[in-house]
Amino acid sequence: MMLSDLAASLPAEGMTLRELLDRLRTRGLLALCMVLTVPFLLPMSIPGSSTPFGLVIALIGLGVVSGRPPRLPGRLVGRPIAAEHLFPVLEKGSWLFGKIEKLTRPRLPALTRGKIPARINGLAMVFSAVLLMAPLPLPLSNTLPAYGVLFLAAGSLEQDGCLVLAGYLMVILAVAYFGLLGLLGALGIKVLFS
Repeated sequence: MMLSDLAASLPAEGMTLRELLDRLRTRGLLALCMVLTVPFLLPMSIPGSSTPFGLVIALIGLGVVSGRPPRLPGRLVGRPIAAEHLFPVLEKGSWLFGKIEKLTRPRLPALTRGKIPARINGLAMVFSAVLLMAPLPLPLSNTLPAYGVLFLAAGSLEQDGCLVLAGYLMVILAVAYFGLLGLLGALGIKVLFS
């Protein structure tokens, strides 16, 4: 599989996002979005990654919306990722993507084919990426948006409308979760000052 091959050939010094994108070229930018969600789906972390990874995903989503490959800032994609952080992401990502790949097949083409569905899916990815960038040290604050991006990207890549629907469900759950956090925070402040 693509990611396990990448993990096996990973240089000792790690690689940059640009190098990772070059290696994923056959699957493209949507595959990169999927890879960038892995640290937030499984119990592992790349310190300080939610903001830069979320920004790259948002820029790719904007590229999907505009129908043109996005211009990714050199400073962002030139940022090195240490091998000790990247190797488990690629290895566990390979396992996760293998499971997803077994479930995917072209379904519900109205949600994946054509410019309008692609743009709507791209906007949903951008929105999920913005939620992913929120620096909240709370459970699920990165996980729900990351699953939204993963399912939207995989569904678009494999033309699987069911996965796209799962992506929208995760976006809705993420919005509900952030809304609940905001409500509880407002109630807490009200109680403190009453």
